[in-house]
Amino acid sequence: MAYKISDDCISCGACAENCPTEAISEGDGVYVIDADKCIDCGACADNCPVDAPKAE
Repeated sequence: MAYKISDDCISCGACAENCPTEAISEGDGVYVIDADKCIDCGACADNCPVDAPKAE
């Protein structure tokens, strides 16, 4: 089950910097997670200051 970044994202980049599979990229105003690359490790959620990444 992949993570998804909610609209709470403040585009700080903390999630992308800590993603071991480089599944996160900057989208239009918020970061997005490529579900095919996400390994459901939770590193993005652990490092997000606003808890934007959520497990689906």
